[in-house]
Amino acid sequence: MDSGLVQLLIFGCIAALANVFGGLILFPIGVHKTYKNLLKYILALGAGFMLAVSFIDILPEIIEIWLKEATSPTAESLLVPMILLLAGYLLTQFFEHTIAPHFHLGEELHSDHLISTSSAYTAIGGLLIHTFFDGVSIAAAAQVDYKVGILVFIAVFLHKFPEGFTIASMILAAGKGRREVLIATSLVGATTLLGVLLFYFIGTRVGFSVAYALPIACGVTIYVAASDLIPEVNHHGGKRPLVSMAVFAGVALFFVFHYVLRGILEN
Repeated sequence: MDSGLVQLLIFGCIAALANVFGGLILFPIGVHKTYKNLLKYILALGAGFMLAVSFIDILPEIIEIWLKEATSPTAESLLVPMILLLAGYLLTQFFEHTIAPHFHLGEELHSDHLISTSSAYTAIGGLLIHTFFDGVSIAAAAQVDYKVGILVFIAVFLHKFPEGFTIASMILAAGKGRREVLIATSLVGATTLLGVLLFYFIGTRVGFSVAYALPIACGVTIYVAASDLIPEVNHHGGKRPLVSMAVFAGVALFFVFHYVLRGILEN
């Protein structure tokens, strides 16, 4: 089996399992209370990391790819990738807030905020768009550069636990139990693996090459970080400055991984 495929399968499976564990962590007695208190910090860390990956690693890769393919590189050579990036951002907005309403993390867990089963499942349907493009992002980035693939995987992994927590809280608020949480988190996690596999086996064959996939995936990643995670951090952080500082810690964490991986790969 191709070593690149093995790497992507490992990344996809770990990311999928993080969704499941993020949901199941609600069930042990007392654990969900501690985890919920830490959730806003995990969200902030993930948001900072994802923003740094998008702007420091993925976006420069996109520009380099398109300038190499251009006969005479000019600013207009980047028009198509920038449109694709914007399309990725707006498509996520469309699916999340037009097709499926977005629910705030953790709030569905309270008994006075119970939601209908159909509402919970509709929201999960919206999250499937996120998780599928998580897989596409990992596979597309890894195809460009091994190091970038690892960094994108870490960025995706960091928001998988809060994502699983979100899914579980909605399912529980709809009156369901552990079995339904396990099914829902497994399904959402599996779409990440599906995104990885579809891009690896089919993406380039149908013309959906890295040059076109990476800008769309970058737009989705920026949306998740800037329009989903950052507002949640602000909403749940309140007046606690440490929550905001966790965003900067996420950016710092990116640079640690960035330079450590560069040193390892150059040796």
